[in-house]
Amino acid sequence: MSAPLSRSLARVLAVFPGVCCALAAAEPGWPYYGGDQGGRHYSEAAQIHRDNVRDLDVAWVFRSGDMATYGPQMQKTSTQSTPILLPEAAGASLVYCTPFSRVIALDPASGEQRWSFDPQIDLGGDRPFRCRGVSYAQEPRAAAAEHCRHRLFLSTHDRRLWAIDALDGKPCSGFGAAGNVTLFGEEGLVAGDVSNSSAPVVADGVVVTGSTVIDFVRATTPRGTVQAFDSFSGRPLWQFDPLLGHAQSGSANVWAPIAVDEKNGLVFLPTSSASPDYYGVGRPGANPYANSVVALELHSGEYRWHFQHVRHDLWDYDTPAQPILFDWRENGETIPALAQLTKQGFVFVFNRLSGEPLWEITEQPVPPSKIAGEHAARTQPKPIAPPQLLDPFLMPANAWGLTPWDRGDCADQLAALENLGLFTPNSEKLTLMFPGSLGGPNWGGGALVGDSGMLLVNVNNVAFTGRLIP
Repeated sequence: MSAPLSRSLARVLAVFPGVCCALAAAEPGWPYYGGDQGGRHYSEAAQIHRDNVRDLDVAWVFRSGDMATYGPQMQKTSTQSTPILLPEAAGASLVYCTPFSRVIALDPASGEQRWSFDPQIDLGGDRPFRCRGVSYAQEPRAAAAEHCRHRLFLSTHDRRLWAIDALDGKPCSGFGAAGNVTLFGEEGLVAGDVSNSSAPVVADGVVVTGSTVIDFVRATTPRGTVQAFDSFSGRPLWQFDPLLGHAQSGSANVWAPIAVDEKNGLVFLPTSSASPDYYGVGRPGANPYANSVVALELHSGEYRWHFQHVRHDLWDYDTPAQPILFDWRENGETIPALAQLTKQGFVFVFNRLSGEPLWEITEQPVPPSKIAGEHAARTQPKPIAPPQLLDPFLMPANAWGLTPWDRGDCADQLAALENLGLFTPNSEKLTLMFPGSLGGPNWGGGALVGDSGMLLVNVNNVAFTGRLIP
């Protein structure tokens, strides 16, 4: 791929008309990465409101010390952590992780450090260092005053799952080996070939974690196996490989945050694309659990349902965001619902127990591939509503420049590209990739605003050019 031709960033509002998204009351504070287990990113806190938000000022600043400790390795970092606020029984700390998987607990009022935990990760590999968050759960199998009654779970860059005490940051000795279990097996991959960035999820005694895989390096990347463990002992419970039966492929990993419906015992996986990203001759078929939201039984890992939003992906259209769980009310009926955002800018909405669409899904014809042996899907799914969150067309008339000469040159470049819209497969001719592999919402996901039925999404449009080389 080339450097981006253009980029635009917009805040987009989608509305679910004709329904009322009645949401369960959020827990006090912010105990989960996405606010709650269903990733609604909504707080009922009322102290800050429209009338006083302009008066906010900086109360304190905390610096992790990573710059002094890691020096040159900071060039390979991205600071992307979202803190969680623990309940009073767990210490009421504000907890986050640094790009090097260090966990730090702060006094939320003063910003003073209460404790820190350093897993001493292996710094090898080429993947950038990032850690997006940690997860909290109370462990009822530990006595009320016992160490690690209140636990934090962390998936590290070097693929270890740690359980640490929320009150003092010390490892839980009864979890795995000295507080951690390994997430890698016999594949012999060095640290960084596969890593972890999103927080694991924990519910009803089960911890579930995905992985991140380096794109564009290998034709057959590591498998995107999702793993579940007992939250008390670290004992393995189940695994799910989205590409089971496709030996010549890899990835379909879950790098975005996972959602959990603890009441109904379900976990929802947003899976990525299969490898190699833009060439599918070696992985024929739809690769059905890739580019999907997959519902599994929380305790057994058994398959419940799935929906694939891109068939036989040739565009690296990963599922980029946590599924959003909410209650859909229509004609006096309450339906447990799920909304899935995609890089294509679509919002798919389902009954989360059955997988039945709550907005009708149509089939749109898409361009065929010009590559010998490639069997691109003839159609791709598209919901009738809400409206697509981005404009998937970038035409010569949309060219921009500071001067008429700039605009003319940009228009000429666009006119010379293969450009048939959202699902234009790459060919041996230079092809426009728009909104591209960085398009649509990203791992931050969306926010459902109370019971208003409004979904707020931050959306990227990133134009790339690419071609396939024999």
